[in-house]
Parts: sequence; C-alpha cells; structure tokens
Amino acid sequence: MGTVHARSLDPLPMQGPELGVQADDLDLVEPEHEPQQEVLENKDVVVQHVHIDGLGRTKEDVLTYEIADVFRAKNLIDVMKKSHDARQKLLRLGIFRQVEVVIDTAEGEDALPNGLDVTFEVKELRRMTGSYNTMVGNNEGSMVLGLKLPNVFGRAEKLTFQFSYGTKETSYGLSFFKPQPGHFERNFSINLYKVTGQFPWSSLRETDRGISTEISFPIWKTNHTLKWEGVWRELGCLARTASFAVREESGHSLKSSLSHAMVIDTRNSPILPKRGALLKINQELAGYTGGDASFLKEDFEIQLNRRLLWDSVLSASLWGGMLLAIGDKPTSIADRFYLGGPTSVRGFSMYSIGPQSEGDYLGGEAYWAGGLHLYTPLPFRPGRGGFGDLFRTHFFLNAGNLCNLNYGEGPRAHLTGIVLRLGNIARLELNYCIPMGVQSGDRICDGVQFGAGIRFL
Repeated sequence: MGTVHARSLDPLPMQGPELGVQADDLDLVEPEHEPQQEVLENKDVVVQHVHIDGLGRTKEDVLTYEIADVFRAKNLIDVMKKSHDARQKLLRLGIFRQVEVVIDTAEGEDALPNGLDVTFEVKELRRMTGSYNTMVGNNEGSMVLGLKLPNVFGRAEKLTFQFSYGTKETSYGLSFFKPQPGHFERNFSINLYKVTGQFPWSSLRETDRGISTEISFPIWKTNHTLKWEGVWRELGCLARTASFAVREESGHSLKSSLSHAMVIDTRNSPILPKRGALLKINQELAGYTGGDASFLKEDFEIQLNRRLLWDSVLSASLWGGMLLAIGDKPTSIADRFYLGGPTSVRGFSMYSIGPQSEGDYLGGEAYWAGGLHLYTPLPFRPGRGGFGDLFRTHFFLNAGNLCNLNYGEGPRAHLTGIVLRLGNIARLELNYCIPMGVQSGDRICDGVQFGAGIRFL
C-alpha cells in the first residue's frame, strides 16, 4: 500500500487568465506513438509511495482524495497522466500557489524493481492575501478590493471580504466557503452582504441588506444549487422627476425565498464559445419562509453553438421567464424582469422594453428573448494566430418581448458588429443596430451600440 508523507508549506495569489488563444480553442491532434513510448506504456509499474512536501497548516486527509488515483496507475504513461490530473486537482483547491510533480524509482527496504515514488512539491498560499482589480459586469464596470483567508482551518475552507465600487452599484460582503473533501464541486457557502444600486432606467435606488446560504452539488451531468436568502430591501427614488408608479413602490420590504438552479454546460468557453450547449433553469419561491414578498419566479436560458466552415460559428440562444404573484399583493418592481440593451435585445436602450410610466420602466412579469448569431474571423485575417484571433465579426438577429402576462408582437433588431474577447473574463461588442419592430413606449438605440459583459443573448 502507498503512504502519504507531509512536511511544510508557504504562499502567493493565483494568476488570472491571460489574453490570447485559449487552450479549448485548439484542435489537438494526438501524436503518433514512438516505439520507445509504446514500451513505456506496456511496462507494468507499481506506485509504492506518494509524498507531499511543503505542507504547513493543510491537513493531510483532505489531500488523500485528490491523489488517490495515482496509486491505481499501471504503467509509466498512466502514472504521468494521473499525476498531472492530481496536480490540477490540488491547484483547484485554491490553497497552493505552486505544485510540482517529481516521479522517481522507489527507494527503501520495501522497494520493488518496478516500483515508483511520486512526490508533489507544494507551496501554500499566505494565511491572508489581498487583491485590487476591476470587474466588467453587464455594461458596467467596478473597482473591487478584496481580502481573503484561504485554507482557514486546513481543509480548503475560504473566508473572503470584498468591497466593490461601481458606476451603478456599491457593495460589500463577507463570505465563507467550504468544499466537501474529495468532491470540490460539492460545497457549502454562507454570505452576509449589503448592496446599493442605482437603476436610472426606472429612476430607482435600491439598498439590499441580507444573508444567504448555498449548497452546490452535481448530479450526473448537471450542476445544482439550493439557496435560501433573507434580504431587507429599501427602495427609493433616484430623482425628483420619478414617476408616481415608482414613488408608490418606495419603502421597505422583507424577502425570504428558497431557490434552485440547474446548469448543464458543455461549451468549450463561457465567453465566446465555438461549440457546445448551455441550459440554465432557475426557480425561486418567496413568502413561505417569512417576509412580505410572495411570488413564484421561473426563468431559463438555452444556448447552442456549432462550428462551421472557415472558422465560423453559428450560435442560437433563447431566454424566457415568468413571475407569478401569490396572494393579493402585486409583484414588486425589484423582482420583475427587465429586457433591452447591448447585452440582450440589441438596438434598444438599457432595460427600456416593456411597461413604463412617465418614462420610467417598471419591468414585466413575463418575457422571452431569442438571438441568432454568426461569428466569423475578421476580413483578411489580420493578426492571425495572435492578437487578431481575439476579434470576431458578428452578424445577429434579436427578438424579444416583456409584458405583464399579455403577449403581443415584440421588438426586433438585427445587424452586424465586432466582438472582442478579453480572455475568458468578459467580452466587448461594438454593433451597428437597426430596430425592425418597436412597441409604444420602447426606447430604441439605433446605429452604433457598445456592450460589455459576461452574459449576452
């Protein structure tokens, strides 16, 4: 049987994704096996010992799950592959700044002729790390200051404090995250937060103070999240010119809700995928665990991507949702859906589709939106193989509608543009839009429109 040995360890913040061609974008071709490699593949070996050098506060038992497969390797090539997989699992824990693998012949009195020792040389993160960066949300930016205590109790737990100051939102929060040993995708988190946001399309200001707990876990090819959230919401007018409908919504409310989210994601990239599909389904039930907001909210997102000739990609997406009030009290402006803008139905101003009062958009209780996109390389392929591969020409057709459960002909927009991918962090779009169908009250943005975000229709 193999044994695990431990010594001591130290730190450094994790590196972010780099700009450039992502590994998932490459079509890898398996090299032909050389005769010498075939000999190595067929030679039986036994992994006798696995050492982990550099441990300090990390508990050994949490790492045994991550390296267990190394003992099952039967030949040298298999040892190398399983050791690489184990290294990736150790890095995924977020407690090491560096992990190196050394494979050598077994030593000691019990050493077998075909025995191997595998050593993982690790360096732990500092007990406390700080960060300063900027984030790109859906058509807004923010400055983020963070303080993180990784591996608080030695089993990959994480305590995080984050302060964010943005163009439309200011927030701070304290979060605790704990994964299940051996199953990092199964985890538990608890969050305390305060968020103050401005919504100029509704002349609304909202301050949320809340607590939430989440449990995430996989089932077959799906990932699920169960969440409870209790939030005290304060709504107010952003300007003196706010409509009476918005003033009516002002005041305090308490929401306590249970929600469930399911995700299936086979895309090769979340920002600008070339293949694969995405399915997201969310349900939220408020009112049965307390609070004065009572509703059932359902929404979904579907995206399909297919690679075509000449490095082109055809993408289709569909969003939809419905909000049903429970009891006699109407739904709140804070819970309704919003639609329109450069990240959803292009060619319209931000969230300016659907019901409105005196120029203030009130959101809707039901919506749908669809998009058909063709992404192609830039004409003549400037910068091919490097910086030029970050850019794509974008042809699209969008359609959608948002209302209060009485459907009609929705707005449409189509045109062309350019898409820039910022690594696997976000993407920028510069589009020229022509709205083809508009309902009364919708605010269009025909011509050039700029969008920045991580979630696009």
